[in-house]
Amino acid sequence: MTAVGIEVNNLNFFWPNGEQVIKSCSLQVPKGEFWMLLGTNGSGKSTLLRLIVGLLTPQSGQIMVLPPVGFVFQNPDHQLVMPTVGADVAFGLVGEKLLPNVVKARVEEALDAVNLLSLQRRPIYALSGGQKQRVAIAGAIARHCHLLLLDEPTALLDPDSQLDLVVSVRNLVKSRGITALWVTHRLEELNYCDGAFLLEKGCLVDTGEGQRLKQRLMQENHYSS
Repeated sequence: MTAVGIEVNNLNFFWPNGEQVIKSCSLQVPKGEFWMLLGTNGSGKSTLLRLIVGLLTPQSGQIMVLPPVGFVFQNPDHQLVMPTVGADVAFGLVGEKLLPNVVKARVEEALDAVNLLSLQRRPIYALSGGQKQRVAIAGAIARHCHLLLLDEPTALLDPDSQLDLVVSVRNLVKSRGITALWVTHRLEELNYCDGAFLLEKGCLVDTGEGQRLKQRLMQENHYSS
């Protein structure tokens, strides 16, 4: 039986005004695989991701994940808090009370994994959008996260940086056995996933191979690649 990195069972979530955003949602992401969550604006993608990571609490249903969990926001400026690249990655390790030499080794290993080791002393403000997203991902790697959740991480990037980031994350998932769920509305990104989920108005309406979902959506003219 395949080990599971994320399991969601019959999840329901309502906003305080009574609007139901997630409706009886169930899904599984196999451990060590790179899956994508697809849907138009307002379909509930970001809400579902925040439920999985624990930023929101569902009214009913179950969520089981393999901790520790790393979360990468659409806008990295919302999560990078320290002045330099190395300091920001190290900041995420404060709660583990590690020896300084262990912190140093973890930071360097994580930055090397995202090809930013040479920028360890670079001020955060001097980075490009793609580099900032890599710093956020490095923070999760430094914490030895088993699960990585990414909320439209390419939304603010130029096309070349978009492709670069999705390839980098796929390579990290495969080389380190990380489970990843990547939220997107870009059909071209489905070329790199192991599988995908399609969310419509809070309901999971399709699950399967990325290329099949891509073809379905192109035929329905809901998206353009």
